[in-house]
Amino acid sequence: MKAGLLLLSGGSGTRMGAPKHALDHPQGGSWGGHLVRVFASVFLTGPVQVLGDPLPDHLDLPRLEDPREGPAVALRTWAGQEAPAVDRWWIVACDQVRWTPQRLKEWATVSEAADPAAAHWVMALHGGHLQPLGGWLPDALRARLAASAERSLYALATRLPHLALPSDGAEWLDVDTPEDRRAWERERP
Repeated sequence: MKAGLLLLSGGSGTRMGAPKHALDHPQGGSWGGHLVRVFASVFLTGPVQVLGDPLPDHLDLPRLEDPREGPAVALRTWAGQEAPAVDRWWIVACDQVRWTPQRLKEWATVSEAADPAAAHWVMALHGGHLQPLGGWLPDALRARLAASAERSLYALATRLPHLALPSDGAEWLDVDTPEDRRAWERERP
């Protein structure tokens, strides 16, 4: 699979006291930078695009402005722009900081096996909730994504052809509050 990374970094970070994408990751660099490193370790030559604010440790990455109207509008805006040719885009938010190279490789393998023709947005069904972010969006669906008028991420995701694969990994848990961050940092070895 030829994969690309679209990293959403447009949140204001008001609950965390600072933008999440730029927070220090315990393994070094920023939260956003961690996700770039995870992706690059699995997909060595895959293109990376940042949708939102630049990453302090990857200022060289191509970046698109986030219209700051929520993730659905941001994704629709991105989908209407030119992008490198890939089969699928891993669309991940900068607060999904539990991803590891091993878990991404496993998720990519499972997703590709479930949708070998790259015809569906492959998402996790985690704890009974659909998880569009962290999912794999086929490049072939970008035109339909751009043409959508949906403002809700859930509505946008479910109006497109999609598959929901059960997944119980911790990587699907966002770190959204200072309490979440303290708990996550305590659980790390």
